Formats: sequence, structure tokens, C-alpha cells
Amino acid sequence: MTRSSKKGPYVYERLLKKIEGKKPDQVGTIKTWARDSQIAPEMVGFTFGVHNGKDHIEVFVTEDMVGHRLGEFSLTRKFVKHGGKMQKELEQKKKEAEIAAAQSAKASVTSGENKVPAK
Repeated sequence: MTRSSKKGPYVYERLLKKIEGKKPDQVGTIKTWARDSQIAPEMVGFTFGVHNGKDHIEVFVTEDMVGHRLGEFSLTRKFVKHGGKMQKELEQKKKEAEIAAAQSAKASVTSGENKVPAK
């Protein structure tokens, strides 16, 4: 359920105070734990360090982000690729094929250099 339009957007007051009257190039990264704060138009151009539970992830705010939450751009979970044993085998075969192709390409280039051009 969305927030009531009567209440207006939730923007953390302290964040607005920190950027009030300042330019984005004057201020470095602004650290915050307020992941639920919405991005206001005044925040465009600033860099926020949004806490993800472990570190502060730097988020540079652009115009497209206005209306979204800060937490949307600081992921809390690290993605570990899908697969397993079969996936590793497929990747190993692919890597071996790339190495073989690179070696054959290198051999054809070096053999082409040894030939004497015909006059």
C-alpha cells in the first residue's frame, strides 16, 4: 500500500538539513541510515552513503531517481551466481575453448610474419 497523498512524500528531515544551501561539489558523501527516505528533487546531484546493514554504499542521485527510496539503490544481499557443479564444468569447457582459439589465432599471426613477401 502506498503512502497517503494527503501526507505527502516521506523525506528524512535531517537529510534535507544536511544539503540545505549547499552545492553538490561542496559536500562529499553524506552518510545515512535512512533507507526509507524518498529522494526529493533537492537531492539531485548529491552523493549519499546509504547503509546496507554492513557498509555505506555510495549512491549518486540523478533526476530519474526522484520519488524512489534511497534503499532501492543500496542492495542488502550479495548475489552469488546460480549453477553449481554443472555450471562450473560448462564454464571450464568454455574457458578452455577460448584459450585454444587464442593460441591458434596467435600461431597463425606469427606464422604469417615469417613469410617473405613475393616481389
